[in-house]
Amino acid sequence: MKAVVYERYGPPDVLRLEDVPVPTPGAHQVLVEVVATSINLSDWEGLLGTPMYARLGGLRAPARRVLGSDIAGRVAAVGSGVTRFRRGDEVYGDNLGLKGGFAEYAVVPEAALTRKPAELTSAEASTLPQAGSIALQGTARAHPGQRVLINGAGGGSGSFAIQLARSSGAHVTAVDNADKLAFMRSLGAHEVIDYRRQDFTRLEPYDLVLDLVAHRSAFAYRRALTRGGRYLCVGGTTRTLLQVVTLGTALGLLTGRRLGVLAVREGPAHFEPVAQRCIDGDLRIHIDRTFPLEAVPQALAYVGTGHALGKVVVVP
Repeated sequence: MKAVVYERYGPPDVLRLEDVPVPTPGAHQVLVEVVATSINLSDWEGLLGTPMYARLGGLRAPARRVLGSDIAGRVAAVGSGVTRFRRGDEVYGDNLGLKGGFAEYAVVPEAALTRKPAELTSAEASTLPQAGSIALQGTARAHPGQRVLINGAGGGSGSFAIQLARSSGAHVTAVDNADKLAFMRSLGAHEVIDYRRQDFTRLEPYDLVLDLVAHRSAFAYRRALTRGGRYLCVGGTTRTLLQVVTLGTALGLLTGRRLGVLAVREGPAHFEPVAQRCIDGDLRIHIDRTFPLEAVPQALAYVGTGHALGKVVVVP
């Protein structure tokens, strides 16, 4: 089969398209013929090997030769212990543990998969597992009357988070680069901020901040919160995450402004509700671009350098 592989961390040019053996599923695994794989920021971080937490399991070299976790496709074979799927089933899920989505076939744990709704295309379904779970859990506390800010709101998780926070009745402020301001407004943001021109931590305080690209100090984020407010980050620099985990707890006790890292729960139970809301018309899936398998390096660069509006999908 064709797969995009890499042997060392680095820029997109370390990737190459190769012929590799089709993987064999274990007892509780499923072999999926990949129809679509969406790109997440975690793929870009896994390529570069930075921040340092992106190297978990592979400090000096990548633990998995093939990136890509959010996949949709057809079951090609099942392991001896698989009971929920059979050959030909259309499925999708987040294969964050094993990755392998930038290929024609990928092995996925049975528990990570669920059946693809007929109302969604494979490309649409592939956008939901990781980004949808982050957005749903990150905005779960939003409610009417709150002021919610989403930093990094123009990408995959952010595009869903804007809509979810807006539907909760909150007043939503979205932050990203200038090229994404109109897009974020179209998703329902009441206010938009170009981070290059304004520092949101020095504007009015917010009741909930969901930060998808954390890189500031814990003290700056505390300043952005109302008393009783909550800051949650998903991804960002290692230094910032460590500060939020350590200083954030102390600052919360002292000031009543809670800072923490969103521990995202994985699995179908956490993204199927997002899929249903898309089917019901409550949420819109925006696919900016699709790329063929051989263009994975360009697709990753497009997402990693902050150009993507919503999601980008690779179609083998």
